[in-house]
Parts: sequence; structure tokens; C-alpha cells
Amino acid sequence: MRYGKKYFGVWRIIRTFAKIHDYKRTFLLMKKPLSFGATMLASALGVLIVSVVGGMIMFLMTIAMVAAVAKSDKDTVAQPKANSVLAVDLGAISGDRTLSALQFSVGDQKTVGLIDAVAAIRAAAGDDRIKAIYLTDPGTGTLSWGSLTELRGALDAFRASGKPIVAYATAYSQSGYYLCSVADRVCLHPSGMVEFRGMGAQVMYYKDLLDKLGVEMQLIRPESCAYKSAGEVYTLDHMSAANREQIRAYIASIWSTAVSQMAVSRKMSEEELNRIADNLSGFLSDDACASMLVDTLCFETDVKSMLKEQHGGKQLLPIVKYAGFVKKQPVAATDAIAVIYAEGNVVDGTSRGFTTAVYGDDIVKALREAADDDKVKAIVLRVNSPGGQATASESMTHAVIEARAKKPVVVSMGDLAASAGYEMSCMADAIVAQPTTITGSIGVFGTIPNLNKMMRQKLGLNTDTVATNRNASGLSVMHPLSPAAKAMMERNVEDFYKVFVGRVAEGRHMSYDAVHRIARGRVWTGADALGIGLVDTLGGIDVALSIAADKAGVKAYRIAEYPREKDTWTQLSEMFGGASNDDLTLLAKMRLAINWKQAKHSPMMRQLAPVERDLQYVAESEGVQARLPFVVSGY
Repeated sequence: MRYGKKYFGVWRIIRTFAKIHDYKRTFLLMKKPLSFGATMLASALGVLIVSVVGGMIMFLMTIAMVAAVAKSDKDTVAQPKANSVLAVDLGAISGDRTLSALQFSVGDQKTVGLIDAVAAIRAAAGDDRIKAIYLTDPGTGTLSWGSLTELRGALDAFRASGKPIVAYATAYSQSGYYLCSVADRVCLHPSGMVEFRGMGAQVMYYKDLLDKLGVEMQLIRPESCAYKSAGEVYTLDHMSAANREQIRAYIASIWSTAVSQMAVSRKMSEEELNRIADNLSGFLSDDACASMLVDTLCFETDVKSMLKEQHGGKQLLPIVKYAGFVKKQPVAATDAIAVIYAEGNVVDGTSRGFTTAVYGDDIVKALREAADDDKVKAIVLRVNSPGGQATASESMTHAVIEARAKKPVVVSMGDLAASAGYEMSCMADAIVAQPTTITGSIGVFGTIPNLNKMMRQKLGLNTDTVATNRNASGLSVMHPLSPAAKAMMERNVEDFYKVFVGRVAEGRHMSYDAVHRIARGRVWTGADALGIGLVDTLGGIDVALSIAADKAGVKAYRIAEYPREKDTWTQLSEMFGGASNDDLTLLAKMRLAINWKQAKHSPMMRQLAPVERDLQYVAESEGVQARLPFVVSGY
């Protein structure tokens, strides 16, 4: 009995705690010091309990996430009933590729990728159960002009099939109105507005901020690349003359395309539309109706009643669910065309978690897998990227060359395919772009910060150096580049620029000098790029697929998507145990994922997103870069 009291005092604590009403006894017992053995046992037991409870929580949360994935997968599919109306909500279309079931399950808003949305609209044109499309602009869409043009083309084809489109919004964003103007009837809330004002481009400059922080950004770029203005956002506080020239040209080209299409749909002249934009004479609801930008001022209930009376409208079927239904339909063809998605900033390495980026290793792997698969007869590389790290770009370009030696490779450009995004495209057999795609920007730059002033004056930190060689610390961020280091960096970017231009010359069958004249970092729209030989034809991914099928000699085919979607367990492991997020707890990671999904649709977050993106990219990027800094406004 004495032995038990001496060495198993921990059991007395547990037993006493079980008597929840006996607080006084518990307190007195806890005050009594335990022996070393009892303390060790208590500690071990505590660790064991925490481990077991933590494991149970992890297990239960994993099961809950898997259940949510299964439910989300079920929620994304719905078979249309007779006399259905397809509801196309712009806020429900996000990115090129539809999210995985796990990503879908943690979001507050269910979305579908552009490519699947376009496929669904084209399928609806031939589906006798779909009688009309109800098109809405909630003002929370994230699509840019290239994606909008692709979506508008699919809607135009639906309308050409003889089925009507009715559009409604409480307020139309400018990009939303561009899309919704394709409708047979454009309706607006009586107190709503149409943000029809023309296009502008805004570039965020960080020089003054960096000056306040005591950071000097050292920009290295080829002497001839005056149009390669990405690095200027850290060294200037205004647009350079070359940058202003190219931005003016490309926004004018995008606006010209948009106005010409809206003029046809609304049966108005381009001059009249530009006059309305100049004077803001279609902004308010009454003015929008009087100027013929909209047809009717009414409430949403009126529109839905009209859809039900005139077009059946027994089922208002969301685009997310119909796209899921269309995608799950079996395809008898054994031949496949691979669609490889390259969306986001170009970075080295492989993806982990939910971050959207063009990971060099993932794209290289996808290209090699598709090229080695005998059932895949051709490859469509869908590029939607402003560029990024040169090393990843080179690796992917080399993989395209290797894949092209085995089977046709066709590039489909989305909103952006510029800088590194263009390099990985230029060696394909054919390039397809939208007239509003931003492309080109054949150039390169490098940036290295000098943090000496910030460390000394802001933080009171100083460094001293001992080195074995003269330039051992020549690339240090704690002082300006040494002359030798700067010369080396300049040679690096010059050499890469020559490689870049040479690759384009080879891929596009042009001379080096001809490419150099249209390169120098300059940005072009797809419409202008067609005239100078940087792209082969205008259109969307359907055009790219058609060209790929023709080159491969196949009539019937199925789509094989790459990079292959990881299984749910792998995604969960990366989401909760990624190397870059080890400092976050399981619950914190889940909350971050859900909160970001909710926050990204707010107007303030959409305005701040480019700033956050640029600052994060600067913090993470290393080495030579080839990317764009532009933010196109007028949405």
C-alpha cells in the first residue's frame, strides 16, 4: 500500500479529478509535491493523452473533410430536366481549371473553371432540355478580358443556335456588361447602374514605399529592353515613356475589340458607344435605358417570371452543376488530347497545397507523361501566365521541344501568355490566342535589393565582413552590388535575352533581327500579335483542340487533363502538413483556406490582390525574371 502511494501518485490525481465536485481535495492534492518517478509518469501520461486526443481530432477532421469532399462532388452534378434554363453566374466562373473536390469543399462559393463552363454552354446549345440561358453579373467575377472574350464566343454560339439569352444585374461592371451585352434582352434593376466608361491601366509603383523603408532596389535588364518595365515599379514612381506607349497601345486594342463586339450585339455604332463612355451618359439606370445599353428596368423576380412564362423555366440550373454533369458524360473515344493547364506565376519546383502557380517541375512532368502516353495523340498547352522565373521557363520550354518531337503541341492562350509564359509557348506547332489576350513581352530583368540603409537607420543593425576573395560578398543584400557582380548580372540578363529571342526566332520561323524588333520586352494583344507573327490564329481552346486533332489525324477524342489531379489524401496531407506552412496548426490552416475563399470576392480584396501578389512574388523570387507588372482596370 505504501509502495502504491509513493510511486503511483499520478493515479491519485486522475482519480480525484474524476470526482469533479471535490475541488478542495483536488487542489490540496495538487499542492503536495510528487516524487521524481511520479512526476515522470505524470509527464509521460500527459504527453500520451495529448497525442491520443490530437490524433483523434486529426482523424475526425480528416473524415469530416473526406465526407465534405464526397458531398461537394455530388453537389457539383445535376442532370437537366425538361424546359430548364441554364443560369450562368459570372461570379461562379473562376480560373481556367475547375477546382478539385477538396478545394471545392472548403470554399463558401461553388465555382467552375472557364474551360468547363465554355464546354457546358456549347453542350447546352444542342441539349433539347435547355431552353434558354439566364446570365447574371453579381459584380464579384474575377475573369479578365481574354477569358471574357472566350466565354462571350460560347454564348454567341448558343444564341446562334436559336435559343435566347436573358441578362440581369443590379449593377453591371464594365467587363460584366461586355459579356452580358451578347444577350437578346439586357435587364437592369431600376436603381442600378452600368459602369460603362472605357478602359484604363494602372501600374502600382513601390519606390516611395521602399525609400521610406530604406530599401534600394537594384534593377538589371538588357540595354535594349526599354519596354520591359516590370522592374521599374521598384525604381520609379511613374510610367516611363516606353511603358506608357505600350500600355496605351494594348488597352486601345482590347477596347476596340470589345466595342466592336458590343456594337454588333446592341445594334449600335462604335462611335455612339464611345460617346456614351466619354460622357458617362449610360451610367445611371434611366440613362442606360434611354441610351439603349439596356432594354428593360425591372426586378429579378420579374425576369424569373418571364423566363418561366416564355421559356418553360421549370428548373433554373446553375452552370456549376450542369458543367459537372457534362464533364461526367462518358466518351466512347479511346484516343485522347491532353490539355495541360499552366495558370499563374511561373515558379520553380512542384505544387503543394492549394497555391495556384505554374510550377516548372509539374509542367515538365505533365508534358513528358502526355508525350509518352500512346493514347494521347496531341497536346494542348493552355497558358494563362504573366511569366516568372527564367529557370522554370527554360525547363518547360525544353520539355515542349521534347514533346513536340513525339506528337503535335498546340498552345491556347488565355488572359495572359507573356514573358516566360510566351517563351514556353513559342516552340509549339501552333499558337492560338484571343484578340484580347496579353502576350509577347519577350525580355528579361533581374532585381537585387540593397537593405543596408534599412538595417542601419531603421533597425540599428550593421554588418561587417571577412572574406577569402574580393567578391565573396559581392551579391550580398547588405550593401550595393560590387562592380564585378553588377557586370556579371548584366551579362546574365543579356545572355538570357539572346537565348529568349533565339528561341522565338526558331519556333516562329523568323530571323533573329525580326524578332528583336518586336521584342525588347514589349507587350502586344493577341490581335496585334497575329499581324506580327507571334501567334497563328485567333480563338479559344476549342480552336486549339480542333487544330491539334487535325494535326494528329483524329476525329473523335476525349480530353485528358494535366497535371493530374492528386488524390484526396495527398491533397489533405499537403494542405495540413506542407513544408511551407509547418508553423500553422491544423485548424488555423483550414480557417485560412475558408476565409481566403470568402474574402477574395470583396471589392477591397480585389483592389489589394495585385499589391499582395507583387510583394509576395518579390519576397519569394530569386534570380532572373521574365514577367509582367500590369493591372488592367476598367472591369
